[in-house]
Amino acid sequence: MTLHNLGFPRIGRRRELKFALEQYWRGEITQAQLLTQAAQLRRTHWQWQADAGIELLPVGDFAYYDQVLTLSATLGALPARHLQGEVTLDTLFRVARGRAPTGKPAAAAEMTKYFNTNYHYLVPELSAGQTFSICWQQLFDEVQEAQALGHQVKPVLLGPVTFLHLAKTVGEPFDKLTLLPQLLQAYQQLLARFAALGVTWVQLDEPALALELNSAWQQAYVQAYDTLQTAQVKLLLASYYGSVAHHQSLISALPVAGLHLDLVTAPAQLPLFANALQPGQVLSAGVINGRNVWAAELDQLAQTLAPYARQLGERLWLAPSCSLLHTPVDLDVETELAESLKSRLAFARQKLTELQELQLLLQTPDCAKAQEITLRCIRRREQQAAAADVAVTARLAGLSEQDFQRHNVFAKRQPLQQARLQLPLLPTTTIGSFPQTAVIRQLRNRWRGGELSHEEYTRQLQQITKDTIERQLKLGLDVLVHGEAERNDMVEYFGEQLTGIGFTRYGWVQSYGSRCVKPPLIYGDVSRPQPMTLEWAEYAQSLTDKPVKGMLTGPVTILHWSFVREDVPRETIAYQLGLAIRDEVADLQQAGISIIQIDEPAFREGLPLKQCDWAEYLRWAVAAFRLSASVARDDTQIHTHMCYSEFNDTIEAIAAMDADVITIETSRSHMELLDVFEAFAYPNEIGPGVYDIHSPNIPSEEEMVALMTLAAKRIPLGQLWVNPDCGLKTRRWEEVEPALQHMVSAARELRRRLG
Repeated sequence: MTLHNLGFPRIGRRRELKFALEQYWRGEITQAQLLTQAAQLRRTHWQWQADAGIELLPVGDFAYYDQVLTLSATLGALPARHLQGEVTLDTLFRVARGRAPTGKPAAAAEMTKYFNTNYHYLVPELSAGQTFSICWQQLFDEVQEAQALGHQVKPVLLGPVTFLHLAKTVGEPFDKLTLLPQLLQAYQQLLARFAALGVTWVQLDEPALALELNSAWQQAYVQAYDTLQTAQVKLLLASYYGSVAHHQSLISALPVAGLHLDLVTAPAQLPLFANALQPGQVLSAGVINGRNVWAAELDQLAQTLAPYARQLGERLWLAPSCSLLHTPVDLDVETELAESLKSRLAFARQKLTELQELQLLLQTPDCAKAQEITLRCIRRREQQAAAADVAVTARLAGLSEQDFQRHNVFAKRQPLQQARLQLPLLPTTTIGSFPQTAVIRQLRNRWRGGELSHEEYTRQLQQITKDTIERQLKLGLDVLVHGEAERNDMVEYFGEQLTGIGFTRYGWVQSYGSRCVKPPLIYGDVSRPQPMTLEWAEYAQSLTDKPVKGMLTGPVTILHWSFVREDVPRETIAYQLGLAIRDEVADLQQAGISIIQIDEPAFREGLPLKQCDWAEYLRWAVAAFRLSASVARDDTQIHTHMCYSEFNDTIEAIAAMDADVITIETSRSHMELLDVFEAFAYPNEIGPGVYDIHSPNIPSEEEMVALMTLAAKRIPLGQLWVNPDCGLKTRRWEEVEPALQHMVSAARELRRRLG
């Protein structure tokens, strides 16, 4: 029974790759030093996997920025604006970071979420005349590097059809699938190079199989794998992130030596594929969750797999469900976690040990070690059940339909809010955060390190908040925010104040490039023991007569940006979070806060891969938001914010959230995202962003006037707000103030023209 791994995190146990990359970009270390650090990480990670009994080590999972970008470079499919001579490591960095060979700015490759994960990939750009040839040797170098260390390797790369599916076309419109024949020639060259290096197995990842594919894309799989079957290596076709049962007949007929299935997200597909295996074909069972941090129920998995182990024998392989890229590296460094929580966790290294233990349960179920593993699983489940918060579960059980409804419909709420707020036509505001300066970060570090008392820390943050309010008053904004100087992260800040949520010290996960996130751990029933934002909201509001928004993160976003417990439905956790935010809304409005923003930037991220599954998710996601907001009185204005999203397919659900005002990111698309509002009469108010905060560029008043004029053609003037695309946390005051001054001037000009 072969143990193998689909991929390992490359960022390092203590983010060594992140720091080396950033040092190189700043010119503090040489490229040779960067390469040495990367090689050391690879050696360490390969050895960890070998020590855990992994027989086929993945090679190709290591990337200096993103594995899709690495493949684009390997295939010679990089944008011409970043190229000069042969492809080098700096070429990859120019593509990712937006530089021309001259050092001047050149648009970076588009970056977007990788399927339904929180990992971002660099989108390949393909033109109608695209050619493919091997231009970057990293994959082959690393195969030889691992072999020299005595490891048996399994190169891992994105399959040809998924690569095309993820790519975007540039230039004249054309069908991407017309590039498949030439792309397959390049893949044949790749596989031949691997065979020449003595490689036996190659893993081709095809997560696009989890999508609903039309007949042309289905036929592309037939064409691709019919072509590649002549390779002198064995192909393991890997799918993950969802069920591929809807393509079972297609997949089972493909001429590959093995299939990998994600049996965490879709365990029911196991018998379907096991019974349709071709003679001699391997079935890789992805049963250890590669996207979450909770210890596996190994005893239950062994019971499920036992019949298939008997049926398939050595043709049954064991693996994580997907690459372990999505999990933190090593639980052993978490010395500050409570043992009761730590015993429930498994990071990447520990998940490999779980594979070993599962193998033991299947092969020698009656040995003492197997019995010890089973007993450990049973005790863990018993302890978890005993820790349930009966008050939280009782409160959920007592919810009624009325708890999900505002007292009156928006048409009746709007005049009451207008009477209370007295805002002008096209009111101006920002999304919430203002620059997190070096001074603020130093204050936080000194406070956490014990160098600064809580009283002094609060006093200095109050002064920063006061300065932020005064800057906004000087700019002439209509609705203010307190700036969030006291907050480290929009999810972590709230999670630290809720019961049932824990935090690690080194539980970092790569988001893209050198950017890492440290998701909270929702391990138990969630509740709010005391107000979380009230003190800061009251202080900020005391400084001005203008409305200052109370700023909250919504339940759906907290859910999606956390590692979530698996013993209860995600809907249940969303409602628990909704009740916690609801209590905060009640306290804020009781204190006189007239506008409360409940941000949901991750709302659309939670959509299942298959559109046929969307309705169920949207039902409870909308309900969770409404639960958090429905306690608001009619004259309390509820805002929400969403990041870049295609709204066409979810606009009805967004309207059903019933926020009084929604702000969205639209400036990069030049208001094209608002096209959906021509066909759908959005009932409430909306603030389409007029200022791209992701760029250091300072837009002119004329540019903003032009964007809002476009918006006014799609949305009635009385429903429009004027605001930036997103929060200003990452920008500098030198950029923020002139941009906001132009925005306020643009709103005044539009009132003069259109009012």
